[in-house]
Amino acid sequence: MDNSSDLNSKARVVITGVGVVSPFGNDANELVDALRTRKSAVGKLQTLPQDVLCTNHGAEALSFTGHIDNYGPMDKKLQRTIRKGSKLMCREIEMGVACAQLALNDAELTLENRDKFRTGVIYGTDYIMSRPEEFERAFIKVMEEDGQFHFDKWGQIGKPEVSPLWLLKYLPNMPASHVAIYNDLQGPNNSLTLREASGGAAIAEVVSMIRRGIADIMIAGSTGTRIHPLRSLHATKQESIAADRDDPATMSRPFNADRDGSVIGEGAAAIVCESLAHAQDRGANILGEIVGYGTSSVGVNASSHSLKQAATNVLRSVLRGGDPKAVGHIHAHGLGTVDMDQQESEAIVEVFGNASEQPLVTTAKGHFGNLGAGSGMVEIVASLKSLGGELFPILNCDSPDPKCNLNLCTESAPAGDEFVSINVTPQGQASGVRVQKFVA
Repeated sequence: MDNSSDLNSKARVVITGVGVVSPFGNDANELVDALRTRKSAVGKLQTLPQDVLCTNHGAEALSFTGHIDNYGPMDKKLQRTIRKGSKLMCREIEMGVACAQLALNDAELTLENRDKFRTGVIYGTDYIMSRPEEFERAFIKVMEEDGQFHFDKWGQIGKPEVSPLWLLKYLPNMPASHVAIYNDLQGPNNSLTLREASGGAAIAEVVSMIRRGIADIMIAGSTGTRIHPLRSLHATKQESIAADRDDPATMSRPFNADRDGSVIGEGAAAIVCESLAHAQDRGANILGEIVGYGTSSVGVNASSHSLKQAATNVLRSVLRGGDPKAVGHIHAHGLGTVDMDQQESEAIVEVFGNASEQPLVTTAKGHFGNLGAGSGMVEIVASLKSLGGELFPILNCDSPDPKCNLNLCTESAPAGDEFVSINVTPQGQASGVRVQKFVA
């Protein structure tokens, strides 16, 4: 998908609000300040037991507790509604809903200054995993003293111990569902499960809908975690995870010669997108303009460079109709694994040329690792808030890999007035956006 398919591709779409839950807190400005001052959010895991996984460290969003204050200012009625609804939300869904509420508040959108029939939401997630304690009582019921699980007893005495509503806490469509219900958003609604590519793909969808004239306002968000009893176990068994170091702040090392894997993290973010005409009519504060997007899926097999191809496809899509020389910086996926960083580098070289021809390349994952489906949107917000100001450098990239032929940002530098962000999944899916500083 790219912007050439829109029926009214000349319609301008702008960003008027942001909301963030990150390992650096629940505020977009705090996020950018932490990145610029080279802080790391990676530390000893506090919500998982030690010495069970192959890593004892990660970047937890500890400032997010699920308390109603995390959702931002709102009237008492909405507070009561969200408190009640939180009983049917796991942590990932709570973070996603909170970001949407923060973004709406940042955009100063109310029921009075928007048409509920032309306001919608699209949210991206991982596939959300249940927590083991949901089934603990049921498992205990069907286990004998010898510790054996008796399947023949499950239906009769095990299953009744499982809450009949447990599944609603973990469905990936629930962030968009809750946000729409709480805010009476009766416009387009959709949910995507594209791992790290979810955020960019959600933006692509909302921009397309606004340009097609079926909505005036759309929330695009994504939420995810790699810090979860089962998710973390899967990640450490199936993916390349960075080895623990004496200083955990040095574990995530994107594009560095001695990188050895990603770091697990968690987070979420959301943005409010509007047609320029609607935003100007209500006197909104415009943070940036979305001028390009792209998504791609290339099947993965052991002998292919499908990750490179997917990234290349997306970069070409986001630049369609634009000037590569106008791009101030690229916010790379920068996972920190040997193969992913190499293939992403090759894609950037193929589209932008060698390091001397490229804009600056940065990534926030050196600061907080992989936030799962939340990564892409959190990174987009970080670059958005940097436009026209100071660009944050890559953390822990003191010995860049010569095989990654990139113009890496290792010191503070101007962010420029336009950026490209890209995210890629191990399955060969990719998404990207191009955003520029708003000019009337």
